[in-house]
Amino acid sequence: MITRRPLVAVAFMAPAVALYLALIVYPLGQGLALSTTDSKIGNAADFVGLKNYIALANDSDVMRALGVTVAYAVVVVIVQNAIGLALARALYMRPRIRQLGSTIILVPTLMSAVMAAFVWNSLLAPDGAINSLLRSLGLGALTHVWLGDPSTALWAIAVVNIWMFAGYSAAVFLAGYMNLPAELIDASNVDGAAGWRRFVSIEWPLLAPATTVSVTLSLIGSLKVFELPLVLTKGGPAGSTTTLTKLIFDKIFGGFGSFAYGATIAVLLLVVVVVFAGVTQALLRRREERI
Repeated sequence: MITRRPLVAVAFMAPAVALYLALIVYPLGQGLALSTTDSKIGNAADFVGLKNYIALANDSDVMRALGVTVAYAVVVVIVQNAIGLALARALYMRPRIRQLGSTIILVPTLMSAVMAAFVWNSLLAPDGAINSLLRSLGLGALTHVWLGDPSTALWAIAVVNIWMFAGYSAAVFLAGYMNLPAELIDASNVDGAAGWRRFVSIEWPLLAPATTVSVTLSLIGSLKVFELPLVLTKGGPAGSTTTLTKLIFDKIFGGFGSFAYGATIAVLLLVVVVVFAGVTQALLRRREERI
């Protein structure tokens, strides 16, 4: 006989499960099904099996976009979390400005990516504020066409991404700092462990859970980056900033009209995100257990 308690649990879970099935599972299934067809604008979709995936493996544009996406994610994750950790520690050590500082560093996070991209597009322009500042400081030799040079365009976009979300990483690390055992910090002060020594021996190991959260979220976000390359460079110059998400957009809406091939690249992106995030989280969780 079914008791009342399981029925109540099912009733509470049903709306969430229904939304998950409708908004996540069903679209995912539709996307997978679409990737096995030759669906294009104006054509009836016919089943083609794994033809799109075979073409994907031999597509140099896709492989290049995959390399760009991974390189971008690696740089953003490392630098963003390093800056976030430094900001969090600085705020933790200064209780008087902690609340105000936490609010200020989160302001860029509240901006839409499109708005931030337009602002930075102006700053990074050849006659923009950054080059003008360098000239005024007598550093005219360092001025550059930041978004127009294939060797710097991707990293300029990474700077914008880091500027936007370093504050978010700092908030995660600061939450970790606030959960550090007060008695352990007091004992380290009595023992004379301060500065870099305390950070390496005490703070960094105890921040392992916060590190797992921040690194995982920043990794997923950077692998899925779309608005910044779209607005700042439109994937150029010479494809140097074309990420997988930008390539999906181009295949579906950029004149190709290939819904099926775009869905196939989207499946590839899903696999990349799941694999990278899964492996990263497993390694960081193992580190937590060792500590």
